[in-house]
Amino acid sequence: MNITNLNAFYDKSHILHGVNLSIGTGEIVALLGRNGSGRSTLAKAIMGLVHATGQVQWRGVNVLGHAPFQMAQAGVAYVPESRDIFPKLTVAQNLLLGQQTQHKQPRWSFEDMYNLFPRLRERANTEAGVLSGGEQQMLTLCRSLMGDPELIIIDEPTEGLAPMVVEQVAGYLKMLKSKGVSVLLIEQKLTIAMDISDRVAVMGHGRIAFEGTPAELRTRADVRQEWLEVNG
Repeated sequence: MNITNLNAFYDKSHILHGVNLSIGTGEIVALLGRNGSGRSTLAKAIMGLVHATGQVQWRGVNVLGHAPFQMAQAGVAYVPESRDIFPKLTVAQNLLLGQQTQHKQPRWSFEDMYNLFPRLRERANTEAGVLSGGEQQMLTLCRSLMGDPELIIIDEPTEGLAPMVVEQVAGYLKMLKSKGVSVLLIEQKLTIAMDISDRVAVMGHGRIAFEGTPAELRTRADVRQEWLEVNG
């Protein structure tokens, strides 16, 4: 996916200012920045959830402005920070809703999801609304994967999770990479982002302030201090 000169707006508020970013096949790109920097707005603009101008090239087509269901059909999945599970449906029913049967034979099965997160197997017949936060995160990650996407945009997947669950989510992301699935990871935790990503982009005030490898970011104390660290 190639994002070019992307501007996004909430009513009259101009949030993104000419963002340029690319995510290659099988690549994990971590999008870092403080709250309010525009990271979540970028995800919503890609998915057609906010008004935006510019270009989002996917498979050679400018898909900017396509509805979320059209993006999903095109192979782009979105895991919002709010998770958005269906609370009155069981775990298994939530996973079933994620399937897209009109396309090729999917790469992922229920069994794959249960092997990835065994806790979901135990809770397969439980209503999703009574799951813990970590279990709900596992479910929404797997539901997105059941649609057999080529790119997953994931917003703050480790927020509020116990360290053990964070490790499981990191394993999930590494597995996606090994299967050739591209990931745009919006993350606050610098450690996990630096550990699993191929490239990192740092946002500030609706712009990309830095883009490079994790190793390059480690050498840029100025970038980390200005755009990432919490100032006392």
